This record gives sequence, structure tokens and C-alpha cells, in this order.
Amino acid sequence: MRQIVLDTETTGLNPAKGHRIIEIGCIEISNRRLTEKRFHYYLQPDRKIDAEASAVHGIKDQFLQDKPRFADIVNEFMDFIRDAELIIHNANFDVGFINHELKLLRQNFKPLVHYCKITDSLALARKRHPGQKNNLDALCKRYNVNNSNRQLHGALLDSEILAEVYLAMTGGQVSLLVQENKAQSNGETVIKRISDKRAALTVIAPTVEELQAHEERLAAIDKASGGKCLWLMVNG
Repeated sequence: MRQIVLDTETTGLNPAKGHRIIEIGCIEISNRRLTEKRFHYYLQPDRKIDAEASAVHGIKDQFLQDKPRFADIVNEFMDFIRDAELIIHNANFDVGFINHELKLLRQNFKPLVHYCKITDSLALARKRHPGQKNNLDALCKRYNVNNSNRQLHGALLDSEILAEVYLAMTGGQVSLLVQENKAQSNGETVIKRISDKRAALTVIAPTVEELQAHEERLAAIDKASGGKCLWLMVNG
């Protein structure tokens, strides 16, 4: 399975008002493992960046003056993402901008969904964590993903962070262990077992005081549950 984690930065919020993409960053995941393949460009938008947008991502107009335009990188971009599953946080925003850029080229490009499967990681997070904050910073905190380098938004950096969040949110750690085992055994999953020659486990018996406290706790649970303490039922 080939997946591409994608993020963009833009001159503003609405492509219908003439706003354009100024940065695009992509990270490849293959079989639930990050690869070394990256796609990243800053782009000349041929318009000014809104001050509010610049405050978010820190990109200035002067910095983009010598950068390529979307038309210059579109074929490389489409080759990179074609037939992959795109993982995008708040996908409607980025996909809307990319579709707008494709339409402006007048080269008979179809909307992005014709070339890729699109998965919105924000919608996935909201389904798994209803009623909670599910922006990228909140998810980093929830899944212990280090985002200490994220002082400002940046397409490539945010893609790297989202890739880690997505793998953690969808059980990535388990899958990464499986892939590591497969890599060490020519594709066959290795099951690591404890040696039968290990030392015997030490058994520590409870003291009289601990046993009494245990019995009192069970009695309290049994009373509170109306005689339904399972431990007493099993050992009664």
C-alpha cells in the first residue's frame, strides 16, 4: 500500500478569490513505513500573500520571487501522487486549492480524486475522538508525537508530523513492529518467545495485613455491587 501524506500553504483561505498555493510538501508511506521519498516545492503565486496567512506560515512575498510556478512542477507532482492514497488533514481545503491550480492550467486535468484515493485525517480523528480538539497540535499531544520544531506552519514539516500522527492513530506502532520482524526474516513474521531456560519467577507472598486489606476491599466491592463481586464468586 502506497500512501502520500500531503500539506499545502497558501496566500489566503479561498481559491475562488484568487488565492494560490505557495508551498506543497509530501511524504511517502509504503506498507505503513516512512520512506525517504519526499516532494517539496515553494511556488511563485503571482499575487500577494495575505498578512494573516503570512503570520501563520511565515512565508514572505520576496522569498517566492525566484521560485517555480505550479505549472513548472505539475507533471512531477502528478507522477509522485498518482495511484496513491493521499492522507490530508482537513482535505477539503488542500484538495480545493490543488483542483483550482489544475483547472487554471487549462491542460485537461481532472479533479484530484480521479488520480488518487483521498483520506481526510481530520474526519478520521473526529470519528475516533468526538467532542475533542483534533487539530494537528492536539493530536501530537494525544499521541506523544514530538512537534517541538513546529513554531510556524510549513507544508513539509506538517506532512512529516501528520505522517507520524496518522500511523499512531491507526495503530502504526503495531504495524511497524510487524514490518521490522518481516525485514529480518525474509518476509516471514517472527514471533519472539521467552526462553524456557529463564530463571524462575520470584513469588512474593502477601503479609497478613495485606491479606486483611484485600478481604476488606472485596467485601466493600461486594456490598456496593449488591453481591456481584466476581472475584468472590470465582473464589467463593
